[in-house]
Amino acid sequence: MEHQSAIAYGNNYQNGYMGRDLSLTGWGLKWDFIIVHESGHEWFGNNISAKDVADNWIHESFTAYSENLYTEYLFGKQAGSEYVIGTRKAITNDKPIISAYNVNAGGSIDLYYKGANMLHAMRQIVNNDSLWREMLRSMNRIFRHQTVTTKQIENYMASYLMLDLQKIFDQYLRTVQVPTLEYKLKKNKLSYRWTNCVKGFNMPLKISEAGKEIWLKPTEKLQSLAYGDSVFMPDANFYINSRKID
Repeated sequence: MEHQSAIAYGNNYQNGYMGRDLSLTGWGLKWDFIIVHESGHEWFGNNISAKDVADNWIHESFTAYSENLYTEYLFGKQAGSEYVIGTRKAITNDKPIISAYNVNAGGSIDLYYKGANMLHAMRQIVNNDSLWREMLRSMNRIFRHQTVTTKQIENYMASYLMLDLQKIFDQYLRTVQVPTLEYKLKKNKLSYRWTNCVKGFNMPLKISEAGKEIWLKPTEKLQSLAYGDSVFMPDANFYINSRKID
């Protein structure tokens, strides 16, 4: 457990979590889960703490995301991405991550890996790893030894990164809906739109065409662009569903 400056250990000195890889990719067996995860709480949970248990994603989403960063540090960026993508198997979408305030009510267990995948997608959108890393470090300086709300973290990240992230936070923290990209390919044209999403959902999405990176800016309105590939696949680093339509 992540007690401040006094972490309690109980993993039988095994790699993974009790010998299991929570990502099912193999990367989670390269390090001791309890040491890495609970140490991560010294930054998110102990240095920055949520005012209300309803906002405990501030503790667990960032710390679960730190498992990805640790894997990346040891084994490279692709390994880190594969790890966090693999943890999606644990996402339940049973109820929103943020629950009711002022009643000591926690939200879904998804505050771990759904939240981590949300942060991973945001990193892709920032598309500047140095800026993303400095934002995480800066957050721990600005909110050092404070209790904070989700709104403070949302506002700080959006301001620091100079991005509109509100609808992404709303989608992943406040609903159980997985945003779905509906698309169709016809006569060298790709048409696409977001569905199963909060009103005004505007998350950019990376795709590729013949090995070339392309950024889409889908909305709930159908848009189109010239597209020569016969196969369409959204970037796996985004936690979404996709559905081909006629």
